[in-house]
Formats: sequence, C-alpha cells, structure tokens
Amino acid sequence: MLSKILKKSDCASCRFCCSFRRQSLWETPLFDLETKERLEKKFPSAHFRPVGKNSFTVDLSGGYRTDSPDEEAACPFLDSEKGCVLSAEEKPFDCKIWPLRVVRKSSGGKIFVALTTTCPAVNRLPFSEVQSLVKSGLGGKILSYALSHQDIVKDWRGGFVEIE
Repeated sequence: MLSKILKKSDCASCRFCCSFRRQSLWETPLFDLETKERLEKKFPSAHFRPVGKNSFTVDLSGGYRTDSPDEEAACPFLDSEKGCVLSAEEKPFDCKIWPLRVVRKSSGGKIFVALTTTCPAVNRLPFSEVQSLVKSGLGGKILSYALSHQDIVKDWRGGFVEIE
C-alpha cells in the first residue's frame, strides 16, 4: 500500500518490522480465524495466540533465547533469504500498512491513522510525502477497514505521529 513512497528493496534489506522485542509484542500482526487455520496447515511450526474478539497473532514466546528485553524474535513467516513468505492474500493488514497504524488516544475516542516513527526507510522521507499519501485516499481505506476489524486499532503510544 505504501509502494508509492517506499521501494521494495528498502524494505527487503531492513526487515525491522518483522522482528519484535518483548515490549513490542503489541505490534505483532493480526490474522482472522480462517487465515490462521490455513497458515497452521501450511506452516506447522507457526504458533498463534488469541488477541481481541476475532483475531490471532503469532506466538513468538518460543523465539526468544534469553531473558534480555532487547532480544528480538523474528516473525515465523520471515525467511532470511526470501523475506516474507506469505502471499498477498495471507499477509495481514497490519503488515500491508506498516509503518502506518490505526490508533485511538483514549478509550472510546476517535480513531485515526498515525505513523510509527521507528521505520528506518520512512524516516528518510519528508513527512509531507507520507502525509500526502495518507490524505490522498489511503487513510480513508485504512480507517474503513478498521471500522469492521476493531482489533487492529492500537492504543496511542509515544512514537506515533498523527496523520489523519
């Protein structure tokens, strides 16, 4: 979805968004039940845990080898040579819109699109480029999806920049 401003080669060489520290597990992508069941058959070593009402995320607890809070565990669908092995249909919406997120500042508050400032590739771009892309229709599509998939809405945290 962000191919107008990000090159695939930038993402492929970084893969920052495909590994998670323990304190960033809230960022792991969400899957619906049907996709989860399909992926469990296709990738028997992948494990999931429930999140919210109708969603599941990858269970990375077995991916940590130490107790260090700075250690990262990779997504089970990340191949070190090929990158993400999920098809376009299997790839979670969270991954498709990274580093954008749907967030809410307070319980019951308005939801909006925000930028996660930890993406190295996006940080090299002028903020106005990201903002223009979101305001040119992408933000509306993201918010529309979020209305019917409430589990993807994240709570506001430091490190977000409000866009729409």
